[in-house]
Amino acid sequence: MYQTPYEKGNGNQTATYAETIAYFKQLDKDFETIQMLEMGMTDSGEPLHIVIYNPAKKFGFNQLHDNKAVLLLNNGIHPGEPDGIDATMMLYRDLATGKLKTPQNTVIVNIPIYNIGGALNRNSHTRANQNGPESYGFRGNARNYDLNRDFLKSDTKNARSFAEIFHKVNPDIFIDNHVSNGADYQYVFTYIATHHQKLGGSLGLYFKDTMLPQILSDLKEKKIEAIPYVNVHDVKPDGGFEQFMDSPRYSTGYASMFNVPGSMPETHMLKDYASRVAVTYEYMAATLEYIDNNHTKIKELRTENLTNYKPGMRYTLEWKIDSSKVKSLPFLGYEGDYKTSEVTGKPRLFYDRKKPFNKTVPYYQTYKPVTEVTIPESYIIPKSWWNVIDLLKINNIKMEPLAQDIELEVESYRIADFKTGKYSYEGHYPHNNIKIITTVKKIQFHKGDFVISTQQPGVKYLLETLEPQAADSYFSWNFFDAILQQKEYFSAYVFEDTAAKLLKEDTALRRTFETKKKEDKTFAEDADAQLDWIYQHSVYYEKTHMEYPVYRKIK
Repeated sequence: MYQTPYEKGNGNQTATYAETIAYFKQLDKDFETIQMLEMGMTDSGEPLHIVIYNPAKKFGFNQLHDNKAVLLLNNGIHPGEPDGIDATMMLYRDLATGKLKTPQNTVIVNIPIYNIGGALNRNSHTRANQNGPESYGFRGNARNYDLNRDFLKSDTKNARSFAEIFHKVNPDIFIDNHVSNGADYQYVFTYIATHHQKLGGSLGLYFKDTMLPQILSDLKEKKIEAIPYVNVHDVKPDGGFEQFMDSPRYSTGYASMFNVPGSMPETHMLKDYASRVAVTYEYMAATLEYIDNNHTKIKELRTENLTNYKPGMRYTLEWKIDSSKVKSLPFLGYEGDYKTSEVTGKPRLFYDRKKPFNKTVPYYQTYKPVTEVTIPESYIIPKSWWNVIDLLKINNIKMEPLAQDIELEVESYRIADFKTGKYSYEGHYPHNNIKIITTVKKIQFHKGDFVISTQQPGVKYLLETLEPQAADSYFSWNFFDAILQQKEYFSAYVFEDTAAKLLKEDTALRRTFETKKKEDKTFAEDADAQLDWIYQHSVYYEKTHMEYPVYRKIK
């Protein structure tokens, strides 16, 4: 009874969107412990759903945490990777019918299919490297966005609705089910775990050293071998690989900003579909059991983690691998070699499944800071930047409007340099290699401008979005591009006389100008560049050009 569409099939078929929703509606109708809700629109025009499983039969958002932890499951973000969709349907059924032990201290919330537009775009060919199922959805959503790059920039209705769900549910643990791409090896199950340094403090170490090892040990008892996501493509993994650092654009990176440990199961694309669904099910079941036995500790560490992000403390915006710190990782692989391609006539990589091996490979798990910032007491953002303010609000950021016009001493950033990608990426041309100049000055703010304290649960979200040098900052994602363009200019034949007068009246300016001409031969030969330099160092130059319009209050 209550067989899922997957179980009714041949083991290589996944439920459609309509079948998935219909199945959960049936569980909602027949079991008092399950409730299904509509929660916000998606780009497809269809609403997102959540399905709550609570043995206490309480479904109000303010009741989910009644002495319990909450596990949030996300499925179908890439509908061509549907393992979690089918596994979660079985998990809910088994919990509702008592086949699985009833959790006493945990509530589960599940988004059945997050990328509805992609699920409706069903086909059998777009996952060219994947071994089943027979048909599946497409990676891009209804507007062709990859939703697992959109959590921070929130270009899609899906992402905005997810933020609403995430903050109403306030999960303690998060799982986002996927299927891998990349090398070939013996494992059916790999995983991306929120990086412990990114998660921070005792919470990060607990997740890395205690929680995750125990869950993986439980899987091993069921004869399921697991390994961190094999982060190599088109090369043999024998040389080792590094732990994936999940930035905030990704689901687990997003969760990490709110002190929620997350994992991204990545079942292996070349293994048969039935095996992949089975291990996804077991991973979720093992995680649920661990949470249920340790819910108090998890919740305590989440709360405690906020103490690591106080004003005056340092926060890392950019990391890189510390290659001096390496561990040996047991690895079950296949011998790889190169042979002549029948297509190109050039060497091509292949794996010989008749030659499995068990050996250790280097694994790089430790990162070191590249760019750090001191956490301010607050940020101030003018009300005119409503596009960013709206995103802060949907992410549950608390802010206070100024009651009156006021002049305040703040830290101000000027964008000194940056690079921009040559090709479109997820609807943007993101900036990188951002350099800033910091000054302290008095700025006139106006009634209604927003003061945003960093002493709130979203402190890491504020740092990752409002500090322009962060990899996924709103500056990086082009939300502030209007400041990069001058709006006023000068006509050279008119400004010539003004420039001469400025140099005559300002001795310091003239000396700096002459020194620059002596030291920079190109500048000395370029009349336009010289006039522009004087213009930019004069009162005539607009102060908003390259002036980052988010300010830091230190005291």
